[in-house]
Order: sequence, then structure tokens, then C-alpha cells
Amino acid sequence: MAQWASQNPPGAFDGGGDAGGGNEFGDFSGGMGGWDDGGGEAGSERILNQDEIDSLLGFDLSGDGGEDRTGIRAIINSALVSYERLPMLEIVFDRLVRLMTTSLRNFTSDNVEVSLDNISSIRFGDYLNSIPLPAILAVFRAEELDNYGLLTVDSNLIYSIVDVLLGGRRGTAAMRIEGRPYTTIERVLVQRMIEVVLQDLKSAFEPLHPVAFSLDRLETNPRFAAIARPANAAILVKLRIDMEDRGGRIELLLPYATLEPIRKMLLQQFMGEKFGRDNIWEGHLATELWTTQTEVRAVLDEQQVPLSRVLNMQVGDTLMLNATPESLVELRAGTIRLTRGRMGRRNHSIAIRAEAPLTPAAKKAVQKLK
Repeated sequence: MAQWASQNPPGAFDGGGDAGGGNEFGDFSGGMGGWDDGGGEAGSERILNQDEIDSLLGFDLSGDGGEDRTGIRAIINSALVSYERLPMLEIVFDRLVRLMTTSLRNFTSDNVEVSLDNISSIRFGDYLNSIPLPAILAVFRAEELDNYGLLTVDSNLIYSIVDVLLGGRRGTAAMRIEGRPYTTIERVLVQRMIEVVLQDLKSAFEPLHPVAFSLDRLETNPRFAAIARPANAAILVKLRIDMEDRGGRIELLLPYATLEPIRKMLLQQFMGEKFGRDNIWEGHLATELWTTQTEVRAVLDEQQVPLSRVLNMQVGDTLMLNATPESLVELRAGTIRLTRGRMGRRNHSIAIRAEAPLTPAAKKAVQKLK
């Protein structure tokens, strides 16, 4: 390097040392003159390396997938709620895997292995666009939760189930015919398998909260299986079903709106989480509840009138009630009907004398306070 430096002094490659073009690198130095950045030192612009680019975009191949994301990827995924905030879901789906293994073995009379591939959060619209077709999509209803869920069966599992239930030979791959809709026999057999899975899903949720899952309809077009808005977040559970040399995948999708009624139970770290009981605090709370004052209203009459009439009411207008001095008055605490009675006067105050016992709704509300 010392010898090369002595033979090539500074300025030999700046394009200005040889006016006659004797420098064989004259054109090259002129073309790369932009590197000087206004006469500065060559190479002053800094170029990011691959690690810095990955950090900027939020991709880190060296780390595991469970760490916090940074950069642009964190901004994209910031609106999604991680399923890890609902720890009880892992227990429910792990129980589902064990139940499905037994149920599908009895259903197919074959050696079936069910495994849980992944639990993740995804936007509903992104999931519909990512479903590999052809597939059968089952829309089911969670009765107690008053909402819907989606169960997707891929084509490999569909043909494998049909092959197994109709006595296909082992050791041969299931025949897959592209470009045609599923036949009635295929849909009926897959529907029976879906009903078995939904029954197992009911049993998996039962220790946590009783939920009945009923099949609503089968679809082959994802556009007809829309059960939530495209931007809504949902839980996606991928299950792998292997029957020796055959099998496929089932994907279970539950929108967060479906799980919202039992969200407090899903936040538990373990079943029946209580962290101990404080009898002193329970007694104090019960005492305060019984001494709490509540507002009781006496309703003389109720009427339904058009909104236009209410808006046109003026000072001095008369509103006729369907009640007489002898009519029973209804007592209410908020929206709960307590009892009925007759209106009268006691000393200098208007009073209501109860003429009937407490209603069942009122008794149920009182029992909740005990």
C-alpha cells in the first residue's frame, strides 16, 4: 500500500491534474464527482447496513416472534389486540384439541391426531382475503354470547374426510379435482364433521362459561361468510388434523365482539381465579349496600305518542292520562318493577299503599345483593 501511495499521490484522480486527458481515470472521476458533496471528503454520505434497515422496518430475524415489534411494523400492528391478554383462551383451545382427538377418532374410526399450530390476532377483512380456495366456510352462532364465529375447512381435509368415511384405501393420496363445486355428499359429510367440532368447542368452553354453538350455514364464497366488519379484530386458531398419510387444516375464527361478554373470565390466569376471600370486606360491602338509598318512582300511566306531537307541545297543553283516582300505581326502582299500590295521603304528604307483593324481577334483584 505504501508503494501504491507513492506512485499515486493525492490529486491524481481528481480530474484536474492532467489537462490533456493523460489520466486514464479522468472520465471516471468526473462521473463520480458527486461523491465529494460540494468539495467535501469522498464517501461522506452514510449508507445503512442490513441490520439497521431491518430495525427501521421492525423485522428482526434473530429474535423470536413473541418480542415487542418496533418501527413501521409496530405502527401497522398497533391497532390489533394480542390474544395473550386473554390467557384463558390457551387453556380452552388446548382442551379443544384433546376433545377433538377423541371425537374425530370415533367419527372416522381411524387414527386421528389433532395439533394446535398457532393462535394469533388478525383483522377480519385480511383473513377473508387470505383464505385459500376452494374451501368450505361454516358460519356458526354462539347462542349465549349472541354473536357468530367462522370455521374454515381446507380442501385437503375435505377430500381426506370424504375418502376416509367412504372407505378409501390407505396409503393413497386423496383425489383432488379442481374447478368444480363440492357435491351434496361432500358437503353433508363435512357438515357432520363440523357439528362434531362445534360440540367439542361447547365442551371446551363449558368449565369457563356454558356456550352452545349451532351451525348456521355453509358457504364456499368468503364474501357470503362475512360476520364482522373488515377492520374488526378477531382471534384465529389454526388446527392441524392428521390421519396417518392424509389430513388437512381447520381454522377457527372468533371475533373479539363474540368474546366480549366473557372477557373478564378469559383474563384469568387459571380457572376459578379469586386471589383469596376477604370476609371483612364482604361484610362491609353488604352493610353499605343495605343502607344505600335508592330512588323509587310512582308511575301513574304510560303512553306512546308520536315524536312530532311531543315536539309540538306548548305551554298550557293538556295531556290526558288513562288513570282514575282508584287506579293502581306502579312503583319502580330504575327499570325494575317493584309492586303496585293505591295513591292516597298521609298527614301532609302524598303516599302509596302497596296492594301486591314484590314482583319476581324485584325479588331476583334483591337476592343478587345478598
